[in-house]
Amino acid sequence: MGPKEQERELLHEVADAVGALMEFWGFKRLMGRVWTLLYLRGDALSAAELCEQLSISSGAASMALAELEHWAVVRRIRRPGDRREDFEAETDIWKMISRVMRERELTQIERTLEVFERAREKLRTLPLPGERTRLDDIVERLGKLVDLARVGRGLLVALVQQGRVDLGPLMRFARPRR
Repeated sequence: MGPKEQERELLHEVADAVGALMEFWGFKRLMGRVWTLLYLRGDALSAAELCEQLSISSGAASMALAELEHWAVVRRIRRPGDRREDFEAETDIWKMISRVMRERELTQIERTLEVFERAREKLRTLPLPGERTRLDDIVERLGKLVDLARVGRGLLVALVQQGRVDLGPLMRFARPRR
């Protein structure tokens, strides 16, 4: 195997590893492979070149590129005098990660927090005679989940906006050592 083939194999290996990681985070594996190839190559490539490089269909490339554009991790570009559209990767990795955290994880924490708070308030006033102690225990535990969700939200906001996090508030949820 010549040096060009070895390079291609190594790029594919890295692209597959990133694809697996992105799949773990809930994205499509192919999105990771496409972005990684564009990122590592550093050059804009056409959809046809991506298909050839990754051995994928044009439909698969088109869908992956559209999703990557939606997340703003890939951009379409046109070179002067060329009608063909090429694609290039966003190279600011922190910008990509913080956008995903802001639009996905933070949104999910907000939804979860709303459910916890609504359930806690309704359980506080639920008229179940003889069950108040049991319900109060549930309300107390829900309060801890509310606190944890708020801390999680605060950590994510700090991470996304400032790029650093103080884990001190999280430590109150740690088990005391015995």
